[in-house]
Amino acid sequence: MIYFSTRNASPPASLKTALLDGLAPDGGLYLPDALMPLPDGWQGAPSLAGLGAHVLAPFVADTVPNAEALVRDALNFETPLVRLDDDLFVLELFHGPTLSFKDVGARTLARFAHALLEPGERLTILVATSGDTGSAVADGFSGLPGVRVVLLFPEGRVSEVQERQLAIERPGVTPVRVRGTFDDCQRLVKTAFEDVRFRAHGRLSSANSINIGRLLPQSLYYLDAVRQLGDTPRFVVPSGNLGNLTAGVMAHRAGMPAAGFVAAHNANRGFADFLAGDDLRPADTVQTLSNAMDVGRPSNAERLTALLPPERLRALVRGTVTDDATTRASIRDAYDRYGYLACPHTAVGLDAVRRLRGEGASGPMVVLSTAHPAKFPDVVAEATGVTPPEPEALARLRGLPDVAVTVEPTLDALHDAAFA
Repeated sequence: MIYFSTRNASPPASLKTALLDGLAPDGGLYLPDALMPLPDGWQGAPSLAGLGAHVLAPFVADTVPNAEALVRDALNFETPLVRLDDDLFVLELFHGPTLSFKDVGARTLARFAHALLEPGERLTILVATSGDTGSAVADGFSGLPGVRVVLLFPEGRVSEVQERQLAIERPGVTPVRVRGTFDDCQRLVKTAFEDVRFRAHGRLSSANSINIGRLLPQSLYYLDAVRQLGDTPRFVVPSGNLGNLTAGVMAHRAGMPAAGFVAAHNANRGFADFLAGDDLRPADTVQTLSNAMDVGRPSNAERLTALLPPERLRALVRGTVTDDATTRASIRDAYDRYGYLACPHTAVGLDAVRRLRGEGASGPMVVLSTAHPAKFPDVVAEATGVTPPEPEALARLRGLPDVAVTVEPTLDALHDAAFA
């Protein structure tokens, strides 16, 4: 199987090149030239790791040595499907080590990338995060021989708990606090790939959802939801940079049954407006309670429009928009109605379900719950009067020193901070 750039100005690449380079030379994003049909018997897999061994490992086995063992090691946690009412389900994707759905893709990518390095080869992972990606990538790659991570996050635009996860000291990880937005962080990552100063330090790659190695394993939890449900749902996806949604669309195109998808957005509504018929336009980022979705220029819109022409994409995916006041109300409603504590991102998805049901939509709906509510204790407590219990994974971070360096959003400042 080969991988092509969404911009069609780079030569086809192998999986190894796509994983280790992250971006195509023309600045595009890699996609496989074809999505292999799902193998028979995937519905009978006993777990997320079992699905990975049955579906993903054979897909990459020609390139990644010991792929099945690596997948099982990466996905050693569950993604339970929780029923809230007869036709409403929450797929909890936050049971990995950093308590967000990003653990699924980041841990798998880390193991694949390390397995593909040549002896003595150095790899630097440049990653921008609007909340949860960074800690998942840092945790997944930390301590791997020959690998370092440079982690960019926007100052004042992640929750206190998320910042604690991002800024602590880890072997091989340099956290960088950027005076700007997530889009500034993402711009720095993309332009660094074109700068000879950064390439002088060894091979560069990214672990954002611009890397196809993140999206392939993320497709698995959609299959896991269908496996657990035993029915064909509509998936409601809290959406920011659109990697999560892209993974679901890829799974559907490979043969997974789905009644459709909902891209549930906060005030950063550009892609939702596109789905409603507008042109796709970049926009300035709007800061919201659901900060991991605060993306004005979603990279994976490029992948989605490469996978499907606009009319087919709009037929498959519906967009919704939820403001902060309604997000708070949705958190409160989930607790009052179901006794369920939802993070702000999950609450945006639950509000999308409310809107669709108000329009007469029926049938099972699965909301992807992307982060543990304890990562947003103040917002959840304000909405419900209940402070989420703090998991041990967060409690042990208290008191650890903040080692992040703060920089202006320029390549010069990033290079001096991360590579001097």
